[in-house]
Amino acid sequence: MPKSIWNGTISFGLAHVPVKLYSATESKTVSFHEVHVSDGARIEHKRLCSKEGEEVPYKQVVKGYEVTPDEYVVLEQDEVKAAAGARGKVIEIEDFVPEGEIDPIFLEKAYYVGCRDDAEAYRLFLAALEQTGRVGIGRFTFHDREYLAAVRTLDGVLTLHTMRFHDEVVQADDLDMPSPGKRPTKREVEMAGQLVKSLHRKFDPTDYEDTYREAVVDLIKRKAKGEDVGPAEPETEDEAPDLAAALQASLGKGS
Repeated sequence: MPKSIWNGTISFGLAHVPVKLYSATESKTVSFHEVHVSDGARIEHKRLCSKEGEEVPYKQVVKGYEVTPDEYVVLEQDEVKAAAGARGKVIEIEDFVPEGEIDPIFLEKAYYVGCRDDAEAYRLFLAALEQTGRVGIGRFTFHDREYLAAVRTLDGVLTLHTMRFHDEVVQADDLDMPSPGKRPTKREVEMAGQLVKSLHRKFDPTDYEDTYREAVVDLIKRKAKGEDVGPAEPETEDEAPDLAAALQASLGKGS
């Protein structure tokens, strides 16, 4: 059973809802260790003082912010926590907005929000969000940094998404890429639209598997059995076909 990773309170107006957070996702990425190729021994990384060249025990390592080259302001862990003040245990809801107004680019990690003590307050807040179709936008401090947070409902429970602040999102206008050439013709737009409609279906997340991870795991198993798993042949890039011809061919393939 998943364990809670944060206990606190959702606050909006004069109301307070005691809650706890649970991770809503888990990484399935294949993890590798660094290994010495000549003898297969695992590589160890040590904390070395750049001045003394000696290994430093973890308990002697503190956080430092570089203010000038090689000059640091050192902060103890308690000082970092103190900077959060009371917000370290409170998710302060500042606004309620329609869910459709939040662009996914602002969303980071997802958490389930569980009831901690007051089940009545939790159910009331959940029902209010469901009835109004709104998302609570607030902020709280978690893992030594402040987050914007979006609190919404999902399948009868509350969820929380940590969010990026506006100045953390790269604007499309800042991208270094060539400007589009000629505008697509009406026929090209119509064919592209037909292709999009022909591929329409209801979203089901179980339809999409991590095929790359599966391939890596299969390769590991085969190599562990002593099989020869040489590198795959590199894919060759064909010249980009005529757009209209490619769309026409795609429509013909889907029909």
